Amino acid sequence: MTGHQISPLTAAALCVKPRGQMTDRQIVNVDVLKAASGEFTTMRQLAMRFRGLLRGGTVEKLDAWLGDARQCGIFEMRRFAQTLRQDIGAVRNAMLESWSNGQAEGQNNRLKTLKRSMYGRAGIDLLRARVMPLHEPG
Repeated sequence: MTGHQISPLTAAALCVKPRGQMTDRQIVNVDVLKAASGEFTTMRQLAMRFRGLLRGGTVEKLDAWLGDARQCGIFEMRRFAQTLRQDIGAVRNAMLESWSNGQAEGQNNRLKTLKRSMYGRAGIDLLRARVMPLHEPG
């Protein structure tokens, strides 16, 4: 309906992106996907609700969301809900606490990826140049 095929990766990104942050073309694509697929509509509703929960929901609403996700009929969403239930304490803490170790974990992941990509290529000087931020002497 949009004149071009939408890739699964693009559809997944549109599924979790708030409408207020979309371009006009993305809004058209979301509307087309919603009209063409009831599963996309359900998945987007659940994704937006979960996003809202993480940004200030209550634990009671999380339990309701997990129940809805389990009953939605979409395998991937049911599997996601099941995975969340396996570590429900951490999910609840993420909702209740204002702090996160996401920045530290992101830096660890970046460093490990860089280290793997550099393995066997060069010595410590090149690794240091890639890891250390650029700054002007001053």
